[in-house]
Amino acid sequence: MDLDDLKQQAIRIHDLYDELNCRERGRVWTRSEFMIGFVGDVGDLAKLVMAEEGAREIPGGRPALEHELADCLWSVLILAHRYDVDLERAFQRTMAELDERISARLSADGGPVA
Repeated sequence: MDLDDLKQQAIRIHDLYDELNCRERGRVWTRSEFMIGFVGDVGDLAKLVMAEEGAREIPGGRPALEHELADCLWSVLILAHRYDVDLERAFQRTMAELDERISARLSADGGPVA
């Protein structure tokens, strides 16, 4: 499954949530509300990572960590969709910039550049 497949699946679930929220609450989440929900998911992910590292006791174990990582990925895909960001292009551009910046620092420090 590639990024576009993941995006299409994420949008389908997002649309189902919109339909459910319209029925139950009479409106859909705004982009801001969606972002706040994502922040909550990141907080949950942080606790699960701490549990994975042995720093906390949280029920659910590895399956809960996997679920929360998938939730966070879903949120990133939907935020990119709602803000009309070509995530694949942005990711490739950002990785190229980071590669260049990090490689330049390593080269300036005299370290080997792979």
